[in-house]
Amino acid sequence: MNRFLQSAALLAMLAIAAPAAAVLNVFATVPEWGALAEELGGDKVKVYTATNALQDPHHVEARPSLIARARGADLVVATGAELEVGWLPLVLLQAGNPKVQPGKPGYFEATQHVPMLEKPVRLDRAEGDVHPGGNPHIQTDPRNIARVAGPLSVRLAELDAANAAYYQSRYKAFAERWKAAVANWEQQAAPLRGAPILVQHKAFTYLEAWLGLKEIAALEPKPGVEPTTAHLSEVLATLQRQPVRMVIRAAYQSDRASQWMAERAKINAVALPFTVGGDDAAKDLYGLFDDTIARLLKGMQ
Repeated sequence: MNRFLQSAALLAMLAIAAPAAAVLNVFATVPEWGALAEELGGDKVKVYTATNALQDPHHVEARPSLIARARGADLVVATGAELEVGWLPLVLLQAGNPKVQPGKPGYFEATQHVPMLEKPVRLDRAEGDVHPGGNPHIQTDPRNIARVAGPLSVRLAELDAANAAYYQSRYKAFAERWKAAVANWEQQAAPLRGAPILVQHKAFTYLEAWLGLKEIAALEPKPGVEPTTAHLSEVLATLQRQPVRMVIRAAYQSDRASQWMAERAKINAVALPFTVGGDDAAKDLYGLFDDTIARLLKGMQ
């Protein structure tokens, strides 16, 4: 065997023997944070998202598959504010992974980095699905995505210091592109400002604050409580005094209540993707807000 063939054979053997480049294993509780981790981490992260857009994030089963994924995670990215309180603590306990327990560098909560809305003045479970830390559905305002992106990129760099410059570069590129996208969405959404709406579940507080939508009532009598026909009839009666333009719901919710209201009030029922993957157009974070604005504008017609 000549020297060239010997060298080629040696390189081939080394390539086979060499371990694959290490990546951070990220366990995201919901699709928006999985998508953001991919935007910031690129090929340095491997992201597993525990739920999909057609699941209610409040009510998830702590399945063995989730526990196994958490056991191998380097970073858990959660919403916090008790959105995942019914399942994530059990998953982390059963996983037994010390790196990703609350308070450790491998545990990150998005709601720690945004101003929270709808913090209850008193805690009473009789009032329905109440969150002591405020409304956890922060992802419906793209400005909150930006607020989370900075600290999340810093955390990635802390956990993977060798690639810190890579994460910083990706964050800078994302932040610039995202800022331009938000400005464009706000321009498109100008006709929505001041529009009165109904919501099926109080999941759109941050969207309303961003776009200036005016919530007249929720179809659920209390957060997380299915509306009765009697309650829906009461809401319908209020529309005689306060007409609305549309009723909105998240893609994962049944359309039964919103369709009941839309037919009787002669308004549009609008299903919003709510998170990445909520419909075919919301394939990533940009598509999520492109489609959200488009659906709301169509609902005004």
